[in-house]
Amino acid sequence: MEGALLGPGALDPRIIGLGKSATMAIQARSASLREAGRRVYRLGLGQSPFPVPSTVVDALRANAAEKDYLPVEGLRALREAISEYHRRRNDGLTTADDVLVGPGSKELMFLLQLVLDTEIVIPTPAWVSYAPQARLTGRHITALHTRAEDRYLVLPEQLDEHCRRGGTRARVLLLNGPSNPTGAIYSLPALEALAAVARRHGMVVLSDEIYGELQYDGRHVSMARVFPEGTIVSSGLSKWCGAGGWRLGTFSFPPGLRWLRDAMAAAASETFTSTSAPIQYAAIRAFQGGAPLERYLVGSRAVLKALIPWAAETLRSAGAEVITPTASFYLWVDLSPLRAQLKSRGLETSTQLAEALLESTGVATLPGACFMRSPEELTLRLALVDFDGARALSAAMSGDGPPDTELLLSSCHPTTEAIDRMASWIRG
Repeated sequence: MEGALLGPGALDPRIIGLGKSATMAIQARSASLREAGRRVYRLGLGQSPFPVPSTVVDALRANAAEKDYLPVEGLRALREAISEYHRRRNDGLTTADDVLVGPGSKELMFLLQLVLDTEIVIPTPAWVSYAPQARLTGRHITALHTRAEDRYLVLPEQLDEHCRRGGTRARVLLLNGPSNPTGAIYSLPALEALAAVARRHGMVVLSDEIYGELQYDGRHVSMARVFPEGTIVSSGLSKWCGAGGWRLGTFSFPPGLRWLRDAMAAAASETFTSTSAPIQYAAIRAFQGGAPLERYLVGSRAVLKALIPWAAETLRSAGAEVITPTASFYLWVDLSPLRAQLKSRGLETSTQLAEALLESTGVATLPGACFMRSPEELTLRLALVDFDGARALSAAMSGDGPPDTELLLSSCHPTTEAIDRMASWIRG
């Protein structure tokens, strides 16, 4: 008698019940609805609307023939450019020997949790993949739920209380600033207070700063500035350089954690081997910066600074609670003030809310439950990226003076239409 083939019962328990990442799932569903002829506004996946800067594209074109396996840690010239970038931006202390390059910061975050046997502390609302990665690696997760009145930022006393209750176990704090999903930032005093707690309890901080260059005032402050000995800075090309599909992420370690960088590199050598060679060569140009890239960033920030506060005020005037972001292209929308009206429409969870909004208006969003919030919390995350970023950048970079807000908003269609439709639906 022949043996039976493997079935679902052979799956590792850690993968059972785990679906696709919420952001990728909503993008696929939006594409499917569009193919079926539906009008869909894609505010689900946080993909940068802006094109990759032409100087970086030129660098990729010039290095397209590069085909060799590169060092698992990353191309030496690229790691030098990354360490210099962090020194230039935030007085970083890392050298090329403290940098690890991977196929997206997402993969590097997974490897970090794989090689470290620690508790993972995650302030919520949190990016959709933090907790699933911890689950896949078998790590213990602690969620620290933040409050709207604190702009959804974790407070030092909250972190300190958790550490005191939990004893001396090893911990990694996943600190995301600017935040996905809220667009909130940590001020320098707030970072200093958190650093004091982390230092007191011997915590390592993974500071996810992928949106740092999209802070509207251009003055992002890294956690590594105030806690250099214990902060790993995560960044990459996906958000500020518009190159999400290029899949290049970076970790910059303090010298005292080089053993951790080496352990991750060992794991990487047995998994992804090395990051795409042409992409790494092109990334050198991105991290070197210079006038063209600064102009690109100033234009990107100008567009977002016009669009995001306008969208926040539009939804706020419809009855939603929205904290105006100071960075990134996200809005965190709370419809709790309208709970009674929504309940009369059969909407009592964030998932029901997102589904009804999509069906009624074509506006695709993500429910707050995807971001480690209670299912009954009537929150949604909006990624305001469904517009022609090249056109918007052109409007922002035309002329010598400050760009006209109305001109920038007119270039952000259909996102602006989606916000108007959502506001009407909320009122309805």
